[in-house]
Amino acid sequence: MGHATRTRLRTMAAFLMCMTLMVLMFAAGRASALSQPYLEAALGHLEQARAALEDKADTSKSAARTRAHDLTVQAIAAVREGLASGNK
Repeated sequence: MGHATRTRLRTMAAFLMCMTLMVLMFAAGRASALSQPYLEAALGHLEQARAALEDKADTSKSAARTRAHDLTVQAIAAVREGLASGNK
């Protein structure tokens, strides 16, 4: 086996070892994060509500819709904060 071939094999082995280490570290990080299914579901519902409020073009209730949209955005921020603090 030539010198170039051995060098390539060593380089490939080092690369595979690094990739394996990265995958294992990622998996360990995901496993240590606490699952919060209710907050995650709430976040999904709130994002759907926000999208529905943004899609409506009816201006007859624009003040109420604007207030509802603002409160929904605040709720999304609060849920994301809760998820972030729970995953520490």
